[in-house]
Amino acid sequence: MSALAWIALVSLACWLWLLLGQGFFWRTDQRLPARSAPRDWPYVAVVVPARDEAQVLPRSLPTLLAQDYPGEAEIFLVDDGSSDGTGELARALAAREECALPLTVVRPGEPEPGWTGKLWALRQGIALARAREPEYLLLTDADIAHEPDSLRELVAAARSNRLDLVSQMARLRVASGWERLVVPAFVYFFAQLYPFRWINTPGARTAAAAGGCVLLRTEAAERARVPESVRQAVIDDVSVARAVSRSGGRIWLGLAERVDSVRPYPRLADLWRMVARSAYAQLRHSPVLLIGTVVGLALIYLAPPVAFFAGMARNDAVAGWAGGLAWLVMAGTYVPMLRYYRQPLLLAPLLPFTALLYLLMTVDSAVQHYRGRGAAWKGRTYARPEATPDQ
Repeated sequence: MSALAWIALVSLACWLWLLLGQGFFWRTDQRLPARSAPRDWPYVAVVVPARDEAQVLPRSLPTLLAQDYPGEAEIFLVDDGSSDGTGELARALAAREECALPLTVVRPGEPEPGWTGKLWALRQGIALARAREPEYLLLTDADIAHEPDSLRELVAAARSNRLDLVSQMARLRVASGWERLVVPAFVYFFAQLYPFRWINTPGARTAAAAGGCVLLRTEAAERARVPESVRQAVIDDVSVARAVSRSGGRIWLGLAERVDSVRPYPRLADLWRMVARSAYAQLRHSPVLLIGTVVGLALIYLAPPVAFFAGMARNDAVAGWAGGLAWLVMAGTYVPMLRYYRQPLLLAPLLPFTALLYLLMTVDSAVQHYRGRGAAWKGRTYARPEATPDQ
């Protein structure tokens, strides 16, 4: 057999293993677990870190202010050094909306050494909220819009299932052509790295969360020393979930049905920055892991269509059918995510091209890191955690 045929067969074997052995990552049926209304609704503090969010706040903050929650709840929006009037806009929205929940806006100043901006903002908001002794903290990003029953359903799921952390991966905006091509794949790749079924199995070693919507029991946060224990993390959601899990907490992660991100990524450049800012951090800034990732993406996602077309052109039957079958399995595993995002299934065969984009974004993330511009977001650049002064 030709070298191309061997590569195609290895790729096919990888896809058969991914199909059956990676926690059925491709399925999209992990939604909020069965729940019933608690007898007494606990007090919840909603903490919203916000930096230069004036563009999205009018579409997201009113949905929090209007939460239909039977118990007591309060919103703490932390204006993290915004230059676009985020804090003033939040106060104005609260003044003119019919608010079910009260809003407090604070501006803590620049992060101390050793803290990333979002976690510094969360620290300030959580510290302020703890004075009210909440049973739960809802940590939600400023671009996340919640249906009126979102908080109620999260609390009911946590109480009914004795969960310390309940996280929903918000449905990201899919409107432009580039968003349709890249966004569903973003969630698909995340689920492949962190299969939701594995995360949701009690005692599982895999831990992750989606930072846009995290309901966290205050007692579990204190036991895990969140956010202090993860203060340097760039990928804060996964770090928080790991901290809670390692401290004995039960966590759950699934896809959202009534929680949406309103942040637009209309251009490829916008999506590129969103992925590249943390891709190399995900690889722990390791050149070895970077090389392995590039080789793995090429073998699993790029080799099948190359083998299929090259095999057909060269009359290499083994390369052709093995590459075609691997490509078919790949596309088939992508279909449920496209359905979840209500996108045309014709996008499924284009997943290799999207994977190529992600490969290039990951390489660019490493290049920017070594140029001193790694993990840059909204005017801040973060060093490697081990290079950051400790407190």
